Amino acid sequence: MKRLLLILLLLLGLAQFIRPDTSVPDYDPAQDLIAMTKPMPAVEQLLRAACYDCHSYETQYPWYDRITPVNWWVQGHVDHGREEGNFSRWGELPEKKRRHFAEEAVELIAEGEMPLTEYTWTHAEARLDAGQKKLLMDFFNGLR
Repeated sequence: MKRLLLILLLLLGLAQFIRPDTSVPDYDPAQDLIAMTKPMPAVEQLLRAACYDCHSYETQYPWYDRITPVNWWVQGHVDHGREEGNFSRWGELPEKKRRHFAEEAVELIAEGEMPLTEYTWTHAEARLDAGQKKLLMDFFNGLR
């Protein structure tokens, strides 16, 4: 049993050297959602607090995101979020895709599916009250 535990600890230690790719490609900041739409400050703050870590190239990785396997789990969410809609490349998206993303955002916020519950466990600023949800939904409705 001790030997098995030692092997598992050794494997966990070695796994720390295998990290997900968190690099950011070159992009034009002028194509960013906030740069293009110039929302009121309260909406910008909510977008940054509740959306931008997974839906932009402005991801802020906390200390625990440096620990394997947590970093792989988190990066998987970030990669998926960027695939669904990347605010850093908002201006590059076709108009139809932007409208569709805005429509989906309204639905997901209204249903309490965004931001992800797991994200709000460690990001209290992303726990949206009814008024904050309404602000974001009104903003996204204006983009449809």
